[in-house]
Amino acid sequence: MDLRDIEIFLTLAEELHFGRTAERLHVTPARVSQSIKKQERRIGAPLFDRTTRVVRLTPAGEQLYEELSVGYRRIMHGIDAVSAAARGITGTLRVGYSIPWAGDVLLQAGRVFRDRNPGCAVQVQEIQFNDLLGPMRRGEVDLQISEFPIDEPDITAGPVVFSEPRVLIVPADHLLARQETVSLEDLAQVPLIAARQIPGSLLDFHFPRHTPDGRPIPRGPAYTYWPEVLALVAAGLGVSPAAARAADYHDRPGIAFVPFRDAPTLDYGLLWPADSRAPRFIHAFIDTVCESAGITRHDAD
Repeated sequence: MDLRDIEIFLTLAEELHFGRTAERLHVTPARVSQSIKKQERRIGAPLFDRTTRVVRLTPAGEQLYEELSVGYRRIMHGIDAVSAAARGITGTLRVGYSIPWAGDVLLQAGRVFRDRNPGCAVQVQEIQFNDLLGPMRRGEVDLQISEFPIDEPDITAGPVVFSEPRVLIVPADHLLARQETVSLEDLAQVPLIAARQIPGSLLDFHFPRHTPDGRPIPRGPAYTYWPEVLALVAAGLGVSPAAARAADYHDRPGIAFVPFRDAPTLDYGLLWPADSRAPRFIHAFIDTVCESAGITRHDAD
């Protein structure tokens, strides 16, 4: 029994459907059927009970599955480990995120990446918005997902991983909280709570000084850490723009999330150092992140 026949048997034992097995392995259903018949002739007993409605393992099939699955996983793990080492995919990749939903994507991608590259470890850590590029510049992270736009000569801005509609976080008792939507022009009516110490490109985009029509936007208190924003808004000291998904992660009493009807999306993308400090395998991880986010690298570039 060759490795391909073992793979067909194990996949059919998991799927219990010839069509799905063929699709998963990129072969024809006839190839699956021929392989199983060959294995049954060799074993001397049927491995599957097959009817027009159902496919199930026989006792002999169940025993064979138990015996083969452990060994197959060890073989594939060994092949992956050697292949990863040959491609230079070994060592530790340190990745960061500045928003929790990006952390979810990175953790999922990290699990997939470690399974594919057993010689590699992935460490995931949170990055504060007020020190967005500091960890990368200090060599503490190799790659991160953060808010765009980033226009810095020492940082490479890679593909956008996902985009979010924008909302305005307002005090729950404010007049704007009663509206179904808000406009960028509404920012001229209320103090805007802005972040301290962020790149100029982010400051201009996220916390503008004027509305599109040129009206000045009053400044409210500045914040260092994101939880401060929620407290400041709840206290009625100003408003803050955010991604729509922030309502799923940061909702609390005293605030409301009102969608913008005319604001561009908030884009979140991958960043890494422009110099040679990044590990050789960073682009393999970028591909895995894009896959986990449900996009292709070509679409993201």
